[in-house]
Amino acid sequence: MGGYTLTENAPLATRNTLRVNARAKLLAELRDASKLPELLDFPAVRNAPLLVLGEGSNLLLAGDFDGTVLAMETRGVQVEQDGDIARIAVAAGERWDDFVRWSLGQGYAGLENLILIPGTVGAAPIQNIGAYGTEVAEFIESVEAWDTREHRVAQLDRATCAFGYRDSLFKREPGRYIVTAVRFALPRSRELRLDYAGIREELARMGVARPAPFHVAEAVVHLRTRKLPDPAVIGNAGSFFKNPVVDAARAEALKREHPELPAWPQADGRSKLSAAWLIEAAGLKGQREGDAGISNRHALVLVNHGHASGGELWAFAQHVIATVQAKFGVRLEPEPVVVGGR
Repeated sequence: MGGYTLTENAPLATRNTLRVNARAKLLAELRDASKLPELLDFPAVRNAPLLVLGEGSNLLLAGDFDGTVLAMETRGVQVEQDGDIARIAVAAGERWDDFVRWSLGQGYAGLENLILIPGTVGAAPIQNIGAYGTEVAEFIESVEAWDTREHRVAQLDRATCAFGYRDSLFKREPGRYIVTAVRFALPRSRELRLDYAGIREELARMGVARPAPFHVAEAVVHLRTRKLPDPAVIGNAGSFFKNPVVDAARAEALKREHPELPAWPQADGRSKLSAAWLIEAAGLKGQREGDAGISNRHALVLVNHGHASGGELWAFAQHVIATVQAKFGVRLEPEPVVVGGR
């Protein structure tokens, strides 16, 4: 089976950043994207549920997976220069942070605000990863994916991907597409995005008066390192809850009652609220039940203090959702994919 390997009853504790000790009935490790149709037609794979896995940094395994976990381990970066724009095709299995650092090292701009986000390149378009005022969709030209419904390779342009806030066609049609590569369009220079979450203040602390993209990346690394727990130190999947978007009337009512609540107007007239503020104001920051809890460093981060099961972590997440809804009338949604136990 050139291009992939299969392992039965495979442990997944080292393949998810929440360190949940779950197992997969079958683990398929794919190194050659051209072998994907053959792999999917393998009898044990064809007739079972499928879960596509990158680094497991956007995933909560609420129980064992009674099917095939497909680990994308493809590699490769191809560059076509078009004037000041580089069109860069990146294999789905490449690490996102490695690619961001490579792009900055090559002198390309755009991804500097998205440095230090865990996960793979193939996972980036699925939830349209974003941080510090930037979303990856801005720089995606197209996505290559295997269409499991039509049994063919699909080239999906940015419009077809239907990107939204932490959303895309791939989330709206779960299971249909398996991302195999992402094509980016990165400029040599662009206006830097500095007016978000302390970037200007961090640059000032660094003594940088005329920042370049690599300065912004360094500032973001400092900010993320201070605010977010390291998955290598304590199990977590980064921001576990999405910032909720509510209608204008609801936002205004909440702001009247809680003037300090951060809210950002959206193009459709609604407002995006700070989930971190809501969780902290509900008294949940740093709270834990056994080994499952909310980080005492950042209220958006669900953490595994040691040996919490996926079910215990999901139960605590539901406790957070119910507490915030009872206090503020706003329902939070998880950002990671929750598999089993729902």
